[in-house]
Amino acid sequence: MSRRPARGSYRRRPPRRRSRKQDERAALVVALVVAAGLAVAVVQWLFAHWWVLVIAVVLAAGIGGLWFQQVAQRAEWARVRAQALRLRIAEIDALDHRAFEFAIRDLMRRDGCKAERLGGAGDNACDVRAVDPMGRVWAIQCKHRRDGDRGSAVGVGVLQQVNGTARQIHGADIAVVLTNGRFSSKAVPWGKEHRIHLVDRRVLGEWAAGSRPLWDLLDRIPPPRRTSALS
Repeated sequence: MSRRPARGSYRRRPPRRRSRKQDERAALVVALVVAAGLAVAVVQWLFAHWWVLVIAVVLAAGIGGLWFQQVAQRAEWARVRAQALRLRIAEIDALDHRAFEFAIRDLMRRDGCKAERLGGAGDNACDVRAVDPMGRVWAIQCKHRRDGDRGSAVGVGVLQQVNGTARQIHGADIAVVLTNGRFSSKAVPWGKEHRIHLVDRRVLGEWAAGSRPLWDLLDRIPPPRRTSALS
């Protein structure tokens, strides 16, 4: 027969195992203590060798100054190149339609505008959108003709597309259809009636090869939205 434990005696329970969370907390405490010790040691070392910190600050300031100077120089060079942009009509004829749109964007930038190319699928009849120094918004539809004025004429249909989107979608003050070719005989009066400005080969050639902004070459341009040194 097995003996029963005497009254008042007890059995020893096995020691509880530490939970995973407790281990993680202990590891975190140890890591924090080590990190704090390293931080204190670094600070003490820097106080003892303060000249290292001074040299580091001077070097960082010098590198930062050189970087900002290079950025400013690149921006200035880009501005100078844009202002010096001149294109002959023969050079424009040699472009494809995509490069033609970028050239028009760059010419608008040359004149001091903030311009972006929108050309492509879903552009809503606006290849270049620009804001001139007077605050006016331009929506420009570009039509490139490989054969120049010997190519097909830009007709009323293109103008109708621009008339339906330039102001309603792009918020334009000035809607423009621009080509290195020509416009049909019906497109010219239709454009005047609906306030669509037409830039044909002659006007484009004068603008691209000269230094006058496009708004100086067009009639019936809306007044500036804000004053400007160019207004």
